[in-house]
Amino acid sequence: MIDVSVRHFERMVADALDSLPPALLELLDNVVVMVEDQHPTEDLFGLYEGIPLTERELYGGLELPDRITIYRLPLCEECSSAEHVVEEVRVTVVHELAHHFGIDDDRLHELGWD
Repeated sequence: MIDVSVRHFERMVADALDSLPPALLELLDNVVVMVEDQHPTEDLFGLYEGIPLTERELYGGLELPDRITIYRLPLCEECSSAEHVVEEVRVTVVHELAHHFGIDDDRLHELGWD
């Protein structure tokens, strides 16, 4: 396990978001990215909760933002170096953002984002 402070991990998530193409970031709609230590019941790296852009119809009133949560402890436990944590954070951020855009796990697998 690699020990990464909450603050440093949050910076990794922010850096992963900053590394995405600006045109892609402009397409994000009503979504927040958060960091938590771990999911309360499952061993997850990340979780998307919301209505994917491809499924929104009359969206845009009083809906809460979609939520992407990146879980620090499972990622740190999986990784063998600080560089590995950075890469896994980036992969997890991309994976969860893909769900926001309506891309499912099967398609992500086909694209090599396991």
